[in-house]
Amino acid sequence: MTAKKNSPGDRFFRWLVRLFPSEFRSNYGEEMHQVFRQQEIETRNGGGAMGFIRLWWETISGIFRTAPREHLYMLNQDVTYGLRMMRKNAGYAFLAMMTLALGIGANTAIFSVAHAVLLAPLPYRDGNNLIIVEEKAPKAGFQDIRFSVPEIQDYRAQNTTLSEFAEYHQMTFTLFGHGEAQRVRTGVVSWTFFRMFGVNPILGRDFLASDDQLGAPAVLLLSYEYWQQSEHGDPDVVGKIYKLNDKVHTVIGVLPKIPQYPSDNDVYMPTVACPFRGAPNFINNRDGRLMRAFGRMKDGVTLEKARTDLATVASRLAKAYPGSYPPEAGFTAGADSVRERLTRNAKPTLLILLGTAGFVLLIACANVANLTLARMSRRERELLVRTAMGAGQSRVLRQLVTEGLLIAIPAGVLGLLFTYSSLHLMTQYVSRLTPRAREIGIDGWVLLFALFAAVATSLFFGSQGAFRSRESIASGIKEGAGQATNATSRRMHNALVVVQVAFSFMLLIGAGLMVRSLLKLQQVDPGFTPQRVLATRVSLNWSKFINSNQYLLDMTRRLEQKLESQPGIISASLSSGFPLNPASIGSGPREQPFAVEGHTLSKGEAPPLTTSQGVTPDYFKTLGIPLIRGRYFTAADKQDGPPVVIISETLMRSFWPNEDPVGHKVSFDNGKNWVPIAGVVGDVREFGLDRNPGNEVYFPLEQAPGFGAVLVRTIGDPHSAALQVRQAILDVDADTAITGVDTLEEARSDSLTTPRVTAELIALFAGLALIIAAAGVGGILALMVSQRTREIGIRMALGASPAAVLRMIMGQGMGLVLGGLAIGFAGAMALTRLMTTLLFGVTPTDPATFAGVALVFLLAAFLACYVPARRATRIDPLTALRME
Repeated sequence: MTAKKNSPGDRFFRWLVRLFPSEFRSNYGEEMHQVFRQQEIETRNGGGAMGFIRLWWETISGIFRTAPREHLYMLNQDVTYGLRMMRKNAGYAFLAMMTLALGIGANTAIFSVAHAVLLAPLPYRDGNNLIIVEEKAPKAGFQDIRFSVPEIQDYRAQNTTLSEFAEYHQMTFTLFGHGEAQRVRTGVVSWTFFRMFGVNPILGRDFLASDDQLGAPAVLLLSYEYWQQSEHGDPDVVGKIYKLNDKVHTVIGVLPKIPQYPSDNDVYMPTVACPFRGAPNFINNRDGRLMRAFGRMKDGVTLEKARTDLATVASRLAKAYPGSYPPEAGFTAGADSVRERLTRNAKPTLLILLGTAGFVLLIACANVANLTLARMSRRERELLVRTAMGAGQSRVLRQLVTEGLLIAIPAGVLGLLFTYSSLHLMTQYVSRLTPRAREIGIDGWVLLFALFAAVATSLFFGSQGAFRSRESIASGIKEGAGQATNATSRRMHNALVVVQVAFSFMLLIGAGLMVRSLLKLQQVDPGFTPQRVLATRVSLNWSKFINSNQYLLDMTRRLEQKLESQPGIISASLSSGFPLNPASIGSGPREQPFAVEGHTLSKGEAPPLTTSQGVTPDYFKTLGIPLIRGRYFTAADKQDGPPVVIISETLMRSFWPNEDPVGHKVSFDNGKNWVPIAGVVGDVREFGLDRNPGNEVYFPLEQAPGFGAVLVRTIGDPHSAALQVRQAILDVDADTAITGVDTLEEARSDSLTTPRVTAELIALFAGLALIIAAAGVGGILALMVSQRTREIGIRMALGASPAAVLRMIMGQGMGLVLGGLAIGFAGAMALTRLMTTLLFGVTPTDPATFAGVALVFLLAAFLACYVPARRATRIDPLTALRME
């Protein structure tokens, strides 16, 4: 097909050649004429999307047809010219590069974390077949009852859906012979435990059946982390002797670096090596429930089928042993996948962060697209003239692709550096939520996806100049530089701005809700006065007390007296725990049923639950817990004295809302023994500021021997008393392991780490999104002003005032912003409901947050619009008209 004489192409050519000197016309006029005739034919045959695809295909195939030397020559030309253009447009290059780098880095970091935690296969053999088995008594309010040894044996023998069944529990023992006594977290497991998980030691051997027989020599497996930290990765550690409490253990192996579930341990031992689990009276006690149970489903067995099978075994046991399984409790058994349990706490937070990072990448790509389109519009005349002078479309496209890669590739490198620098912090953050945090690493596929998105955005929108030049040569050069932008291009610019605004608004709403929630948490009254209180966590050598409490009682009295005599200490107390203890927050409350004298349960009603704690008399004074009714404990509340308890205000409101509970009695053994209430104290948020206070009962420590914390209130900085407390503990019993020293202010702050970091991450992403969106709005208005210079000049020449021009430009910019806010508002109303589990004291549709974020966004958008609008009012009409 040929172009007709006097066609639009011919007429355009005759007009065009008049722009060039006569010598140029005589030498190159005919060649240019042929180029334009061919361009016109191509436009007719290959317009639209198919023409764009054909152009890319010809460009790529042309690269392979080009001789290597010529290819390198053109590549050198393209790169040199591209670098020169980047230097000329340094602001665009820097902004586009940093925008893409932040989008790539944030997404690679967050998606790598999510992939490792939520999507990657478990590092166990056939991990999807592993389950955790649970006994339940829903009518009594118990959803996770531990197992006794007879129950373990019954489930192992009677189930039909599990190929393996193993037990686990955690103990804390004291390690001697390695300098100062150390607290060692010990996993007590069946000898088949690691075989069931498909975990093989990297050094030494696994447990054998003979290791789990009564009278067998005590042996240990070390966790990878403990091996690295305590033994410094010693390859000859196998055979080393450890003394735990009063028994010698031999190290037989080292485990690989795997997530430890359900809790991290330093060492592992067989069941018979545990002095509690191995005691004959415990082995035969069906009600001595201490262990968790794990199983491996047989091939082809579903989780639902396994649950039904386990419930059948539970029903059988309930009928056989009604004394251990009261019918009114609704006793049963169930199971859940280990995979689900490993990620349950982390999943909601990571999904929110995933969505946030995805929005940031979309906003970044939209902004780069707008910047690139704006830059292409400013280069319209350059590209048209290059085409007119003989540069084929493939050659122009190749140049633009090179320039796009010069932006995208450095952005990818910067994004990777950002990922590396942030991944360690992300791992520390996620380790609070799941044991799988140790599997986190940069995921190659995620990085490739983010790079692809960045490169594709840069190339697609950057190549529009090559495609548009073949369709708008005549109109482009006639109208002049910057005037060839058509309605479709303007609509694309506007749509990208609206998208940026909408997504940015949704991110800002999420950040606002998280910040409001964090502020609410920080304002919560914990129920005690944390200032100037030092908490020292200790682990006692239980081998000294296992058969007698007298040594423990003597140690308690001597240590309390020694601490109170120390200078700078106002008061001291010993207790089984303390509020906001990091270990307690992680494990949650361990509740037990109790009975209230005079309160009869109706048929099917679950007994009330409470947590309990043993404390010395000065505990409430040391922590500043107020007395509501009755009295505190005194020195008279000794082991041989009448038993008494103190209850919390919440418990009082539950059973004695209109009377004084002092003198009333409660029972913790189904009514066999009743204990009078001596006093009522204020509520304390023991297990987290976001948890409502529950029923709490305090016992005198002398009547419930055993402590795990030493608390002192000091005159000055509590850290200054740390050495005094440490020395006092070791002077009283050198076999006591000191496992941690915190102030209660630090414990309170530490309890807010997870919500604080989550809020900071989302706020960081939202802040980036706001900056990018504001830059996008300002950039599109600046482009519009430059493209409409002549129009604005004419308006002002005809009498339009600067204020009218300002209102016109501002109105157009703010119109885009309001459109984006409307879409973002609707999206935020729907998406913020997914954040319900992460919020405290704030609803997902909190009006104050929506109003405040909208105001901030409008202010930022107003400032972004004002700068180019103000510039438009300074256009000189005569200068603008002379430019054309």
